[in-house]
Amino acid sequence: MHGGRFADAAFGPGRGPWARGRAAGRGRGQEGPPPVERAEVAGWFAGRLPDGWFTGPAELTVDRDEITVVGPLAEPEAGEGDPAAARAGRIARFREDTREQRMAIADAAQERYGRSVAWGASCGDARELFTTLSVPVMTRLRQPERLVLDTLVDAGVARSRSEALAWAVRLVGRNADTWLAELRQAMTTVEEVRARGPQAD
Repeated sequence: MHGGRFADAAFGPGRGPWARGRAAGRGRGQEGPPPVERAEVAGWFAGRLPDGWFTGPAELTVDRDEITVVGPLAEPEAGEGDPAAARAGRIARFREDTREQRMAIADAAQERYGRSVAWGASCGDARELFTTLSVPVMTRLRQPERLVLDTLVDAGVARSRSEALAWAVRLVGRNADTWLAELRQAMTTVEEVRARGPQAD
């Protein structure tokens, strides 16, 4: 039973570019998705997820373009088989058996929140994300920043500037995980306080 709860995870501010389906996101100056609140999104998914899918809280991650739901699965009895292969098989079975239901939930969530939905599952120490968005992000960099990217390309760390930029973002995410988590929590608190404030007629 997932118990209607969600594990703590990254939660974007709920504003900015978005796209329907798998199309690329819009620019900042154009129409964006409606703001979202963590409790509202988590509550909606708790009500829509079948009770028998997950053994514990699902991890819910939301940014301006996508909602990702990753749930824990029961570990299979591997017997004399390889435990890692058994876990991979359990995740594959979940993916196949729940495909139609997940698509229906994703369609409803996209209509409600203006974001695509990606799914994933974990089983023991195995974790797999299913189809997720790859969204282009346009930015302007001055020469010092461009030189950083070019150094990564010249050193063979990345094949292009865009790949180097993605590598740098992943590196920051790993090394600043605690700070980013605190920042996201602060942003969530601001949204909750704002929601409790006086409403215009």
